[in-house]
Amino acid sequence: MRLPAFPLFWRIFLLIWLAMAAAVVVSNLTTRELLDRERSSIERQEGLRDIAAQAIRIRENEGRGPAWRFLRDEGEALGLRMLLVEADGDGELPESIRQRLKDDWRAHRPAVLDLGNGYRLVAWPRSGSEGWLDPKFFRLMELLVGFVMITLACWWIARTVSRPLRAMEATARTIASGDTSLRVAERIAARRDEIGALATAFNDMTGQLCQLLDRQKHLLRDISHDLRTPLTRQRIAIELAADSGSEPDLMASILRQNERLEAMTSQILTLYRLTEQGSDIDRKPVRPVAVVRDVLADAEAYARHRNVECLLEIAPGLEEVAVLGDRGLLQRALDNIMQNALDHTPGSHRVRVAVNLQDQHVAIAIADEGSGVAPEVLPNLFEPFYRADQSRGGKGWGLGLAIARDVAASHQGTISAHNGRQSGLVVTLRLPVFRGAR
Repeated sequence: MRLPAFPLFWRIFLLIWLAMAAAVVVSNLTTRELLDRERSSIERQEGLRDIAAQAIRIRENEGRGPAWRFLRDEGEALGLRMLLVEADGDGELPESIRQRLKDDWRAHRPAVLDLGNGYRLVAWPRSGSEGWLDPKFFRLMELLVGFVMITLACWWIARTVSRPLRAMEATARTIASGDTSLRVAERIAARRDEIGALATAFNDMTGQLCQLLDRQKHLLRDISHDLRTPLTRQRIAIELAADSGSEPDLMASILRQNERLEAMTSQILTLYRLTEQGSDIDRKPVRPVAVVRDVLADAEAYARHRNVECLLEIAPGLEEVAVLGDRGLLQRALDNIMQNALDHTPGSHRVRVAVNLQDQHVAIAIADEGSGVAPEVLPNLFEPFYRADQSRGGKGWGLGLAIARDVAASHQGTISAHNGRQSGLVVTLRLPVFRGAR
């Protein structure tokens, strides 16, 4: 098994971690850039040095108080707070000034102008004035940048995981519908993570299952072909033996078993042909009502033998309605459904056949009065060789309804089964109406 080079778990983990780290770094850089621009704009204000020089003169001539009041008045006019401080040798602002301005500065970096003569002018925007940036703005910027970065990371993760999974789901559905040649795209299977490993395993599994199905179909075909010739010869030999005076009852029993084997072989070959051809069958306009009548005529003797009454109900105007398809296959499908209904209908009961028009489809419903089918069995009724012995014992090999399903699919129709309101099973074959026939 191929091991992922870079597991998806670590991709997702690292991506989220990097997105959060990038959000913190970018938000800090953005905040620093805004503060630097604010400080630069203060430093570039014209006349700020002239005000500072005048404040120095007032301080040296009149004292600290007049100089402080002068800077306060000038700062109100400019929307700034300004302080004149003595420069330290280490370039840091005095501790008393830093503590005093701590609440006002918050996230702001004050502009510091070196005036010479041992003085510095410290200036920063007043709260609410032009050029002042609310600390809430910086928090909002950090949240916004973090939201954008994490959203992009989550989008990338969702896209990385969901797109190949959706492609695999679509491939699986297409394979389930009958296209067994399809596989998950190589670009997905070539990924070096868990998704690539899953796609590769899916392709391997599908290939193995398709090989098994092909072998099964070919085996059934080969066995059926190989059985037809000896069965035919055996039937001829049995008839000759019966004519020569052998025990009639024994010969009749052997002949019946031979006929059953021939019928099963014919069913298997029909199922194989439908599987191979699919919708590539010869199509001609066919009137389904006429086909139904032929099926009932063929089943009349068997129904009389089982003491079952067959009733036909045809909606008005359907005698001339046609479908496009193969008459022989349609008759075979309806005959199989009818045979199934007769086999499971007790004596002195009825089989009802109703032909209606539903949404531009001819619906042929065949309902028996047997014991019905357990709900959990219904989805399996149309599978080859499936027999619901636990609820509907009887003859057959489980091929009749499977052939009817494949005939319906080859005619772009559908077939379904449900239990009747009181008892029995209702099998409905729906075929699209051929509009070109009149």
